[in-house]
Amino acid sequence: MKRKSGDVIVFNVIGYLVIIVLALLCILPVVLILSGSLSDNAAIMIHGYSLLPQEFSLEAYRMIFKHPEEIAGAYRVTILITVCGTFLQLAICSMAGYVLSRRNFAYRSRFSFYFFFTTIFSAGLVPWYILCVQYFHFKEHPYLALVLPSLFSYFYVIIFRSFMSEIPDALAESAKMDGANEFVIFLRIILPLCKPVLATIGLFSALHYWNDWYNAMLFSTKRANYPLQYYLYTVINAANALSNISASAGIIMDSLPTETYKLAMTVVATGPIVLVYPFVQKYFIKGMTIGAVKG
Repeated sequence: MKRKSGDVIVFNVIGYLVIIVLALLCILPVVLILSGSLSDNAAIMIHGYSLLPQEFSLEAYRMIFKHPEEIAGAYRVTILITVCGTFLQLAICSMAGYVLSRRNFAYRSRFSFYFFFTTIFSAGLVPWYILCVQYFHFKEHPYLALVLPSLFSYFYVIIFRSFMSEIPDALAESAKMDGANEFVIFLRIILPLCKPVLATIGLFSALHYWNDWYNAMLFSTKRANYPLQYYLYTVINAANALSNISASAGIIMDSLPTETYKLAMTVVATGPIVLVYPFVQKYFIKGMTIGAVKG
């Protein structure tokens, strides 16, 4: 018994050390980004990046918040499409996964094959763009263009279907005996047991909508409708273009904080979504033991 206790202690010590090393490896890039965003651009160009700010400067953040009303508008658009898109995607994918998980649904194999078939073959970018512009009129409705293209994901449907297939059928059967229909069973019986998968897919979906700039580039024509990522993308492109034009023309101007701006842009764009993670982390490790069938 003493030998086994000693082995457990050694194993725990090694495990904690490995976890600490991995945690440090994950934290170091974040520290470098934050430190670089607070450094002087010229110091970074000369000395490179470091864990501590070099010649502390807020010039990059002043450049980002030079027009605070535009940043606030970009945040508003991003938060709106993230919340709406995540909620609608969870609703659609969870309902599709529930239907496909029901063994009494006669056509579930056919629908599964249909959804899977669309993931293998694609019509291509040009037909998709024509469909979105001429028939869905995405350029006239930019908010729909930022939400609708990503609403359905067969990968998420598979995850929901696999998770829901593990839920005992006795729960649904007992609810049916009490007079509940399929929607009530899904809403009051199945979804409360799916908190771990809802939190996981919800986080992935929110990250996708938060970081999406491609649809905005294709369909957004007004600067007021730009999400945060695309707004910052256009600003940094404009700064680089101005720097290149002035250099080619031989005009001497104050150096733009291009390197520190990129790092500050990363902090501004990822900060809010990072703060959401601790609130959903607990559901990742939570099992499905609550509400289990008792004999």
